Amino acid sequence: MKIIDISQPLHSGIPVWPGDTPFSFSLNWTKEDTGSVNVGQITMSSHTGTHVDAPFHFDSKGGKILDLPLERFIGPAIVISVDDTMEIGRQHIEKIDLTGIKKVLFKTNAWKNPERFPERIPAIQKELASYLRDKEVDLIGVDLPSVDPLDSKDLKAHHSLHENDIGILEGIVLKDVEPGRYELYALPLPLQEGDGCPVRAVLIDRNS
Repeated sequence: MKIIDISQPLHSGIPVWPGDTPFSFSLNWTKEDTGSVNVGQITMSSHTGTHVDAPFHFDSKGGKILDLPLERFIGPAIVISVDDTMEIGRQHIEKIDLTGIKKVLFKTNAWKNPERFPERIPAIQKELASYLRDKEVDLIGVDLPSVDPLDSKDLKAHHSLHENDIGILEGIVLKDVEPGRYELYALPLPLQEGDGCPVRAVLIDRNS
């Protein structure tokens, strides 16, 4: 069995959505001061690094992180390579056997420099959501900061995925992951009011 970490490391230089809260970690208490422990403080956006979106992120009446079923973030997954495209659609997956698959992760390799926020990314076509729902997929993941174009205001992919009861995992790291079948574990923290939440996402390869 092989465990593959597909999460972005959280550090002071991690790129965030332009204008969003920068990530920072500091020690509010030190062992020297307390005589016993170091205690850190984290400041960050709920959409920092590898994270899931709750429907409340783009729909004020949508569910929040704690409303989402945990099984959405655990289960059989497939990594699919979709290099050199500006849109991700049904044509990229209709010849792939999705039998038994609940999570589809798209490896685009479009985010070339992980230390800088990208200027342009391939988006998910809104029509893909209904096709995935018919295949009983309940979550998609992308190695990008969003499933929509970076300048989108209507967020068609976000809304279409939600309407088809498909969860959204963004900012995964698939650079060194081979396309194929895995088990995904990407649990968010139980943020009762959360519109999103960073996750520690891993793939399990039980054939290694």
